[in-house]
Amino acid sequence: MEKLFDINQEGYSVRCKLYYQKDPRDLKRVVVATHGFGGFKDNKSIEKFADRLLSKYKGFGVICFDWPCHGADARKKLRLEECMTYLRLVVNYAKEELKSLAVYNYSVSFGAYLTLKYIAEKENPFARIALRCPGIKMFEIMDASISEEEHQKLKRGKEITKGRDRLLKIDQEFLDQLKAGDISRYDYIDYAEDLLIIQGSKDEYINPKDVIEFADKNIIELDLVEGANHTFQDQKKMDGAIHEIISFFKPEGEG
Repeated sequence: MEKLFDINQEGYSVRCKLYYQKDPRDLKRVVVATHGFGGFKDNKSIEKFADRLLSKYKGFGVICFDWPCHGADARKKLRLEECMTYLRLVVNYAKEELKSLAVYNYSVSFGAYLTLKYIAEKENPFARIALRCPGIKMFEIMDASISEEEHQKLKRGKEITKGRDRLLKIDQEFLDQLKAGDISRYDYIDYAEDLLIIQGSKDEYINPKDVIEFADKNIIELDLVEGANHTFQDQKKMDGAIHEIISFFKPEGEG
């Protein structure tokens, strides 16, 4: 089952969707699932993940939400600190409103970058974290997508548009924030046992070498999926990734 709701706190309205089995008041564990840049909460990969997870384990729920300026969100300017706030509000909702005993995280691409930024700069509220195709060098990824003409517009104080499901307005301040927010400088070894990374070898946006280097540096388990692209378009490869993440999230005592 699923339920749409908003978290209205601190002047923000975070648009959320909750997947659950029977009763949203009876969730022992909640996975916060986040989408990538230009995506939105109503995407098929999260829906498939939630369906498989809920059919496998009892007492689980999955919350996905729109990042600022994404999907149905009403924000006009994309700012990293507001992304951090959204993630905090959703985690707090899982703990305080849903009374979840443990919160997990499944994030993709830009969402994975934000998750890593959050646990390094704020706190790590997650029992386990699974990241698919994480944007380790998010500034370089974004910068490579911007033409010289677009760079000139940004330097003149103009905005440009980027994205997939919804075009986002990007300005120079956001790029400067990405450049300053380099997560590769942080040490994640203390979290390594509770982290899993799945990366496609044929990712057309993220250089697999950057992800391999990051995982090796921090002693994080990495599954490099041969032939998989950024979105894991091959359904067999996507099914395999989902199965691996669900196994990684397996609670004690579950079969």
